[in-house]
Parts: sequence; C-alpha cells; structure tokens
Amino acid sequence: MHTIAVLALDRVIPFDLSTPIEVFTRTRLPDGRPGYQIRVCAERPEVDAGSFALRAPWGLDGLTGADTVIVPGTSAPADPLPGPVRDALRAAAEDGTRIASICSGTFVLAAAGLLDGLRATTHWVAAGLLAARYPEVEVDPDVLYVDNGQILTSAGAAAGLDLCLHLIRRDYGSAVAADAARLSVMPLEREGGQAQFIVHDYAPRPQGSVLEPLLAWLQENLGRDLTLGDIAAQAGTSTRTLIRRFREQTGTTPLQWLHRARVRQAQHLLETTRHPVERIAAQVGFGSPTAFRERFKRTTGVSPHAYRRTFASPPAA
Repeated sequence: MHTIAVLALDRVIPFDLSTPIEVFTRTRLPDGRPGYQIRVCAERPEVDAGSFALRAPWGLDGLTGADTVIVPGTSAPADPLPGPVRDALRAAAEDGTRIASICSGTFVLAAAGLLDGLRATTHWVAAGLLAARYPEVEVDPDVLYVDNGQILTSAGAAAGLDLCLHLIRRDYGSAVAADAARLSVMPLEREGGQAQFIVHDYAPRPQGSVLEPLLAWLQENLGRDLTLGDIAAQAGTSTRTLIRRFREQTGTTPLQWLHRARVRQAQHLLETTRHPVERIAAQVGFGSPTAFRERFKRTTGVSPHAYRRTFASPPAA
C-alpha cells in the first residue's frame, strides 16, 4: 500500500489539508482494497489552523519511509521555514520520496531549495510573490499543476484535487483515478488551466501617473481598430517614447496591454451577456472572430465557449 505523509504546518489552510486526506482515504483498488494509508505529520503535536487547532498523530519522523509527502498551503507563505521542517523535506527528497505541494505550499518547497531550476505553480494571487522571492524557480501562474517527476506543485483551492487525481492516475492508472474523481464529484481532467480564473487589473494607474489619461482613453476605445501610431498620437509622443513609458509603468507594451484589456472585457461580456462570440469579438476590437478566439485561448487557456460554460451567469427567470 502506498503511504502518504501530509505535512501540517502552523497556519495551514484547512481546505488544502483536508483535500489529500479525503481523496486518498476514499481511493479504492479494483478488488476493494484501500490504495493509500495516510499520515498527518507536524513539527509539534498541536498545529495552529487559524480558526481552530488540530493535533497531528505523527511528528516529522512520519515523513521517513513515506512514498509521497504532500505539503498543503498556509495563510502565511512568507513566514520563515523552521529548520527541522526544511531538513526533513530535504532528507525525504534525497531518499527519492515524491513530494507535492498544494497552493502556497509551493513556498515551503521553494524555501527548502527543492524547486531550484524547476518549473512550478501556486495560487495565481501569490505567483508574483513566489517569483520575486525565489527567482531561481520558473513560476507558471497559468496551470493547475506542474509535474516534474519527483517534485510536483499545484495551484490553489480546487487545483489540489486535480493534483491528487493526477497522482492516483500515476500510481494506479486511469480507472482507479476515474473512480476517485467520481467520488470527489470532479472531472478527471478539467479543461484549461488556472489562467481562466485570473483577474487581470487593467484599470488606469493611480492618479499622477503619466499614462493615466491614455490608459483611461484606451479602456474607453477598446472596440476601435487601434494601431501603435494611433496610440502614440493620442499620447502626443513618438512610438519609441510611448513603448518606453509603457514598459516602465505597466511592465508590458502598448499593444500587449490593449490585447489583454480586450480579452478582459470579452470575459465580462461572456459572463454577463448572451451575445454571440462573433458579436463580442467585434465589440472588443478584434478584426475577426478567428483572431479573437486565438487570442482569448492564448490568454485564458480555454476557448470563449468553454469560458462561457464555466462562468456565465444563469439567465434570469
């Protein structure tokens, strides 16, 4: 039987902690035998879980001999990692143990040095912080999980379910994983990645920014066929100066900013209207529905129709 050690740190996110416990505990092999045994481990017997405290039956020695170690997220990802926890994770990695994180648990693996040179993900809200604190980690905020073989990371909340089902499929095959997915009331594979859930803020910069009037104008004119020259003319500057200012103040180019703003507006229209995709494409300034579909999927990871199925408000009665 496969042994999984779930590491509970102080300020653990209860949802992240319970996800692997529930999914793996309910996993059954074709002959009815349980597929996993679970150890909940902690540095100290009592763990602060925010609104309540919990007692872990295993100490850090529970990581020794486990086939998989899972690190749930915490509400304080920037807190220093205790030395004993770091040493226990490194020892497990050196022994060849498979190690996976859920949500902000990725910060724990990064602090232990287990993600250096690897691609990883976390909840999209925390992706920028992860990239800033650990520049040696290649952070991908758009996916639900990343499988590097021995080391795996997942995005936030429900993405922990996707990761657990992926691990079951690796261990016991698709049939067992599909049965576990049904018990979890989850599809075995969700369409698209985390990118479709990311809310991009394209509002104008705080007052006083040189670009504030221009960004407001762009937001009001998303449906127009704008060129870089048109934008520079509106700003009263050369295209070269415009590009430089955009990079300094937004971190991107004028046309990239415009494309993302158009996609964000299209997301809003897909969520709140029943307009055909072709009409939405024209409303947000794309020259053709095909160009719109390609740009939308490149940005969000799913097609406009798939996005609408997931996020559209139900029609009024």
